[in-house]
Amino acid sequence: MVLSKVIKEHIIRNGENKIYTVSDFADLNNDMLVTRVLSRLKEEQFLIRLSQGIYLYPSRNRFGICKPSIDQIANAIAEKDHARIIPSGLTALNELGLSTQVPMNAVYITNGTPRTIKLGNRSITFKKGTPRYFAYQSRVFTMVVTALKQIGDDKVSDEVLMKIKSILDTEEKEKVNHDYRIAPQWIRKKLKTVLYGNN
Repeated sequence: MVLSKVIKEHIIRNGENKIYTVSDFADLNNDMLVTRVLSRLKEEQFLIRLSQGIYLYPSRNRFGICKPSIDQIANAIAEKDHARIIPSGLTALNELGLSTQVPMNAVYITNGTPRTIKLGNRSITFKKGTPRYFAYQSRVFTMVVTALKQIGDDKVSDEVLMKIKSILDTEEKEKVNHDYRIAPQWIRKKLKTVLYGNN
């Protein structure tokens, strides 16, 4: 089928780990046929169906399909939406290595469209974030802010603060200084000693 070949070649040309929906092929003016083609490509294991109507062209190695992580899927969706995302809450804690708990519902702050995407028994939730979250220059510092908010002011231990210090020590100092200045007051108070000593 000519249409099937056109769709497949378009997907291959775009590269691996890209997300597709029927609307990506609106120029073909045949949504019903595109739906059938995407479904068939999923049956052929050329695509992975992430959720109803959402497909991923995965990366592969000599053992077969490399199943993407939740974070890779979230970033692929964000790229498709031309949006920025920041891991939030338990997702941020896990990504920073401050918690070994892998959340069933991964939560990201976005400057794009808020929504929840079901992935089997797991889900990805994109929550609309205030502009302040996107004013930070370091993505890692932003995650530290969302992680500390998840823990709560009165439950942040010295051990967590020392881990955060070691994480932020690998970031560009200028970015950390900038982000520290615009962080919420209680977070600045928590980080002041570990980042700058008692000065």
